[in-house]
Amino acid sequence: MFMRSSTLTGSGFTPFPHQKDMLERLEVERAVRGRRHNLLVAATGTGKTVMAALDYQQLSRKARRRLRLLFVAHRKEILEQSRDTYRRVLGDATFGESFHSGELPQERQHVFASVQSLNSRALERYSPDHFDVIVIDEFHHGTSPTYRKILDHFAPTELLALTATPERMDGKNIQDEFFDGHITAEMRLWEALENELLSPFRYFGISDTTDLKAVAWKRGAYDSAALSNVFTGNHARARLVMKAVREKVKDPRSMRALGFCVSISHAHFMAEQFTKEGIAAVALSGENHRDERKQALKDLEHGNLQIIFSVDLFNEGLDIPDIDTLLLLRPTESATLFLQQLGRGLRRTPDKDVLTVLDFIGQHRKEFRFENQFRALTNLTRKRLLNSLEQGFPMLPSRCEIILEPKAKQTIIGNIKEQLNVNATALAREVSTYAEMRLSTYLEESGREIKEVYRGGNGNSWTRLLRRANLLTDAAPHGELDLLKRIASFLHVDDKERIEAYQRLLADDAPMYDALPPREQAYARMLFFNFWDKAGGYSSYQEGLSSLLKHKPVREELRQVLDHCLALADHFPLSLKGPHRDVPLKVHSSYNRSEILAALGVARLGGQMPGSFAQGVVEVKDINTDALLITLEKDEKEFSPTTRYRDYAMSPTQFRWDSQNATDENSTTGLRYREHAQRGSHILLFVRRYKNTDIGGAEPWMLLGPARYVAHEGSKPMAITWELEHEMPADVWTYSSIPSS
Repeated sequence: MFMRSSTLTGSGFTPFPHQKDMLERLEVERAVRGRRHNLLVAATGTGKTVMAALDYQQLSRKARRRLRLLFVAHRKEILEQSRDTYRRVLGDATFGESFHSGELPQERQHVFASVQSLNSRALERYSPDHFDVIVIDEFHHGTSPTYRKILDHFAPTELLALTATPERMDGKNIQDEFFDGHITAEMRLWEALENELLSPFRYFGISDTTDLKAVAWKRGAYDSAALSNVFTGNHARARLVMKAVREKVKDPRSMRALGFCVSISHAHFMAEQFTKEGIAAVALSGENHRDERKQALKDLEHGNLQIIFSVDLFNEGLDIPDIDTLLLLRPTESATLFLQQLGRGLRRTPDKDVLTVLDFIGQHRKEFRFENQFRALTNLTRKRLLNSLEQGFPMLPSRCEIILEPKAKQTIIGNIKEQLNVNATALAREVSTYAEMRLSTYLEESGREIKEVYRGGNGNSWTRLLRRANLLTDAAPHGELDLLKRIASFLHVDDKERIEAYQRLLADDAPMYDALPPREQAYARMLFFNFWDKAGGYSSYQEGLSSLLKHKPVREELRQVLDHCLALADHFPLSLKGPHRDVPLKVHSSYNRSEILAALGVARLGGQMPGSFAQGVVEVKDINTDALLITLEKDEKEFSPTTRYRDYAMSPTQFRWDSQNATDENSTTGLRYREHAQRGSHILLFVRRYKNTDIGGAEPWMLLGPARYVAHEGSKPMAITWELEHEMPADVWTYSSIPSS
């Protein structure tokens, strides 16, 4: 299991992409948002302990000393495996002392302790700040008194919690209790599947005639009690589930299955129905004694039981690698909950060929959204998900399948199309109902994404919704609509320095352009051209920026949008160095064309306008730089498994790029690329996955950073291999490389 999670190389420990991705998001939480208590959620078998050890290694490097560590778990086996993992990652065979099973630590610098050993008497020996870093494994136990006692006693600089699911058997939710409702990083399923770290799955969407349209809807979800009344005692639905199991599962009497129900009564009802059909089944809940739960899990593992039905996510000590079947018997539009359910069966084992998932697609209320779970499965945006769904999901990871019965497919497609077609009038009615002036609060309460507010252009925006809902009654200043049409072009802004610069320029007491230092002036030009990509008729930057002062609702809306963007940022921005140190662009941050051209000094009043620039290469003579603007998936209509793109990542640090078709290898341009290092010129690589976003408008590019020419093949075009100065983010590597399958 250890070597499956990551690999050892001659230079140390190399994490898999999904681990790098989660560690980067952890770094963003600390460095950008200042969170010192963080929660990582990932499926069993994907290397949570490896991530914790790598994180500890990085924290110690930054501190230039071995930080004092406490690692807490509830089983001896977990503690010994975890200590071994830290030793391998750190390259230190003596790292860590045990504090369990009668063993006592002597130096007390790096302690692997059982929760049982950390009793009140033991805690008295440690000051609250004794440990710099505390890691608690299987943190779903965190709400229990034994764990609370430890958490209440210590005050570490960094607390890192690990779990496969933040839900407990008692229904409490650990992210709400300990982390302000926030999960720092959750494993992106598609990354782990692409890298074959999890079992492939065969997902069946089964048509279910159960009508849920009359079930009460509260706080963005079905009311559990009302849903239970529909499902419990519903013999027709139970027969449908039983029929699907017999048809889709090779041998139901030898399966190891989990069934997720909406209530304890629903779980007992389903267990009774399966038992009557000759399939050994039980229902488990927090009401069962711990010994009963342990015995049921043991019976499932040994084949004496075929299925356990429960409301929770089976996290009380569950480690049954051979779970091969999941029944999703309660609807959920939460991607987090869906992935946690799926994660209980995705652990790879030599004996498990594939995980079978049976999901029952009922007749839902219009508020219910199928897209979240399918986007989590596929890493596709809503519009591209719809295309892929209609084509039968041709681009899934190797040996994974999504098979939808015709009626279920029609239901899901109709549901997603309905969400795509939500218009401003419907949104305004909803905004009026919530009567909320803060954009972030509305999004949280309604469960909507910010892109839904700005879909379609034409000035769709938060301010216009507030006006249509009669929550904002001041008369709109002349020119407001034109500015509101541009707010969507800021939805990608994702680095703190740029956001803070924009915020200062949007303030009532914004500084004058001429009084700004050069870097701040560059940010001002980026903001200016993002509003007016053809200058807007202004003769100076100050004239344009000053015109914003009379548009208080526009400035307030953009400030709220920028705050929201910062809260969602999940890549750590790196400053450019050397010849580009004064360029206000950050490696691994995203920019649109206007911002790129303004930052590089290409866009300027009286000169080149971003709105009239369409090339994929920007030669910037003033700073001796070529900026390459690369779109990976060029054919928006192509959804074929055989599609291959000309530009792609060869490794996390190497990128293959095709020049323009007319570029000869010995031409002036060709030689400029090949000999840039000798000539003292530079290359900056910008990459985006798609040309357009789901809501209309161009997708921004991510700056991958400076690159160096390695080699090329051919001429007209030249296929050039570039070596990146910085390793690309793990999620970008995953989607920009050509899948081996």
